[in-house]
Amino acid sequence: MRKLLIATQNEGKVKEFKRRFESDDLRVLSLLDIEGAPDVAETGSTFAENAVLKAEAIMKLTNHPVIADDSGLVIDALDGDPGVYSARYAGPEKDDEANIDKVLKEMKDVPKEKRNASFHCLLAVAIPGQNTEIFSGACNGMITYERSGSYGFGYDPIFYVPSYDKTMAELSPEEKDAISHRGQALDRLEEVFKELF
Repeated sequence: MRKLLIATQNEGKVKEFKRRFESDDLRVLSLLDIEGAPDVAETGSTFAENAVLKAEAIMKLTNHPVIADDSGLVIDALDGDPGVYSARYAGPEKDDEANIDKVLKEMKDVPKEKRNASFHCLLAVAIPGQNTEIFSGACNGMITYERSGSYGFGYDPIFYVPSYDKTMAELSPEEKDAISHRGQALDRLEEVFKELF
């Protein structure tokens, strides 16, 4: 059986990749399946740089095809923050609830018309002996004043999607996959998946 390694320890991201790519002849693994897997430092200044850093580091370590994702929330009223620091915005523990609390606190006095935000996803695909490929996606929305919904992960409970009149966390997994930043990047990857692998 062929194996595809996703360079993440985020279980929510792993589920999204498995829904899309796992099949009878392709097993999707993550860093959670590799004992002693390193946590590659995200030292890049952009989502793309961080995705490439992670994909190439894990590919060199395992000699397997690797997909790495770097994604995050960009809020206009916060000058683009949390941006590349989305996962660790409230500290190195990567605590989703603390990150949400920090955003809501910083946004508490921002009026509704200035709460625009976007999710961005950059996927880097590193395959031994090939050039690293990059695929991107973005989803526009607004930051709510409080949490709503129980699906998803990360900032989903405070990211409102106007076209659905719901937060990302109120969308079913299938609805989210259809419109999310990662869903869009995965769509672009899926178009060339068989050629790459």
